[in-house]
Amino acid sequence: MQYLKELLAMQNSRISQALKLSLYGLEATLNQAKLEYPDDPGSELCEQLISEIKEILTSPTITENIEILDNQKLTEHTENLALIESQSSNLLDELRTRFENDLELKIYLGYAPLESQSDNELWSEIHRKLLRVPEDVATIWRNRALEIAQKVGATRDYVNMEHLPFARDEILYPGLSGTVEARGLCLSKKLLLKSEISENYQSEELQLLAGFLLLYEKFIDIDPELNHALKSVFGFDIVSLKSQPEQHQLFLQTLSDRLQRTQKYEENTDPILILSAWIDIDEAIHSLVFLPPADRYSWWGKLQQESRKVLKKLADQARKAGYDIKIKQLSGLYADICAYTKDDLQLDYGGTPGEVLACLRLYVKINQEENPGRVIFRSLR
Repeated sequence: MQYLKELLAMQNSRISQALKLSLYGLEATLNQAKLEYPDDPGSELCEQLISEIKEILTSPTITENIEILDNQKLTEHTENLALIESQSSNLLDELRTRFENDLELKIYLGYAPLESQSDNELWSEIHRKLLRVPEDVATIWRNRALEIAQKVGATRDYVNMEHLPFARDEILYPGLSGTVEARGLCLSKKLLLKSEISENYQSEELQLLAGFLLLYEKFIDIDPELNHALKSVFGFDIVSLKSQPEQHQLFLQTLSDRLQRTQKYEENTDPILILSAWIDIDEAIHSLVFLPPADRYSWWGKLQQESRKVLKKLADQARKAGYDIKIKQLSGLYADICAYTKDDLQLDYGGTPGEVLACLRLYVKINQEENPGRVIFRSLR
């Protein structure tokens, strides 16, 4: 500690100045880590270390030396900041241009321009969009985006992450540090288990549904491109959740109500009541959509399919109980499946003309009773 203070107190020393800046950076990093991981076993020691760093940096001698930086050093510091800003704008320009001009991406994402005005926003916006395209395409673009970021001095960062509650842990995309600071995004089972709602849903299947509810609440807040197409809430069109906040609340409330009903029927143990409740909540889960809808082989597509994997198991259980169950996930040419649907929604962009873009509700036949499905399809024009 003695040598540390002596070096910090030294005037006209570049090494001393580098040490001061490093300590300020360490203090900021520790403060951020403390906020990100409040239950970490090292939190108490982290707080003590932050206090020690503050004490060192605020001592009179060191404070005085920081304030009397000569004009040459101040000029160098300003030039470095200008260089960083220039590099960041290069990242913004190159990444934006290449992303917006990629014709393959337009098939999956449409033609809407990127809205971000800063590098950190751009990094997040692009990576959220990549969650909607097929995984192989997304992987290519994630690597490409990282290469562009690295060219301007940014590095991949798995510490600066925003955590969203769900039924498993998963990194959706990393953040950046260095010349560009951007937060990554990940799923956290710990956040789900710590939530109040989790205490009410103990089975693995209900935990999954609770995870969908909490994840959707958070994702709607961070992604302005999300819409809903839930018929019982608004049956005539696909509704933007950003521009119509009342629809935002109605959609989440309906999802919550269907979750509670599913729990109630699971306690009843009637396989048909349980299956019917899952069909309803599966519809709500699949009715959170983008325009055009996410590709079925994208991260979003695979995420929403998780409820249908459970549905398939429940249908098998009902068959074993003696019921005649037929379930169809509607896809392919709309002309081939429209006999199984009702109140469908039409788009004039995205995907292939004449094909189903998203299956919102499954077609189900229980014994002799038919329940039509519902889809979003691309018009032939």
